[in-house]
Amino acid sequence: MISHVGKLLLAAALGGAIGFERESHGQAAGFRTYLIVGIASCLMMMLSLHMEELFSALAVDKSVVRLDPGRIASYAIASMGFLGAGAIIKGKGSVRGLTTAAGLWSVTGIGLSIGAGYVVPAVTTTVVILASLYLAYPIKALSHRRIYTVLSVKAVTTEGLLGRIKDILAEYEDISLQFVNYHRDISANTVTYRIRLHHGDESQKHWSDIVKRLATMPDMKEVTWEESDVP
Repeated sequence: MISHVGKLLLAAALGGAIGFERESHGQAAGFRTYLIVGIASCLMMMLSLHMEELFSALAVDKSVVRLDPGRIASYAIASMGFLGAGAIIKGKGSVRGLTTAAGLWSVTGIGLSIGAGYVVPAVTTTVVILASLYLAYPIKALSHRRIYTVLSVKAVTTEGLLGRIKDILAEYEDISLQFVNYHRDISANTVTYRIRLHHGDESQKHWSDIVKRLATMPDMKEVTWEESDVP
């Protein structure tokens, strides 16, 4: 049987391994966070089992002490939701940090499993998680995810401006125009179009080219491209 210290070190190593991958991809919750979660959850599980051993001599029919070895573990899993929520960042068109939050939750389970002596399944789970994380990026590159962005164009009032913008965008087959917002500043004599676009990831390579072409149009004041809310 693996010793108590061995369990703690193994939980720290497995948690740290997953955290290392997260940190290598720029996540705030990385090696140290995962290592701490792994070893702490293992300690909680060991403490829960040890408390049962301490009071195992008490007679059930004569003692008011009732112990549940899974109680500390259940609270550890539930409380991990707060730490996971802190790792999630919601943008306009996407939610980031879900994988990191799921990893923290998983490492809690891995630590608890090691603390309970469930070593082989814990190691297997770690290997599968690491494999999925490292293989996710090349597999993700094969997918064709579509995203929403907003192209904002500000210019001195000119006739046919929107039509010329649409003609430029129409040259890129993967980009589809969803909606156009119009604003006119009468005092400054300028118009602003906010155009919501729907396109694939691969279309991002055309952004600089489109912006350059729009910037050369007469009376152009400002061109911006930003992430859009998902309708």
